[in-house]
Amino acid sequence: MAKKKNKTLSPDTIAVNKQARRLYEILETFEAGISLVGSEVKSLRGGQVSFKDGYVGFRDGSAFLLGVHIAPYDKTGAYDQHDPERPRRLLLHKQEIATLQAKTEQKGLTVVPMKMYFSRGKVKVQVGLGRGKNVHSKKQDLKERDISRDTQRQLAAYK
Repeated sequence: MAKKKNKTLSPDTIAVNKQARRLYEILETFEAGISLVGSEVKSLRGGQVSFKDGYVGFRDGSAFLLGVHIAPYDKTGAYDQHDPERPRRLLLHKQEIATLQAKTEQKGLTVVPMKMYFSRGKVKVQVGLGRGKNVHSKKQDLKERDISRDTQRQLAAYK
């Protein structure tokens, strides 16, 4: 019997932050490289990452990915393990960092990681500039999604 293919993720996708679009209204997205150590890359190849409380912080003209948990690689010795919650430097252009930092300071926006994937052998992170949703807008999104799902079911029933 053939294996089922996962249609939601491309083969190069490591993980997707499903909470990002639910909790934030994403205004812009950026692709960033990420500075990692070897055991972190091996863990990412196994898909062992959690975006639970992840966000992007700025310090000394650099952007850092904070709060993202990359599990320690189990086949690495104890001497060579990485800290799972360590800040990881994002590789963005200086102008992109300045733009994101200015928007987060002035307008009450935040930068959240949305997706992590491999691109030509390098790990990339898609970060989004987002504004937090309130309870009413979350309920409105759920209502719209339910309505569209019901209409798709009815159209499929008539075919």
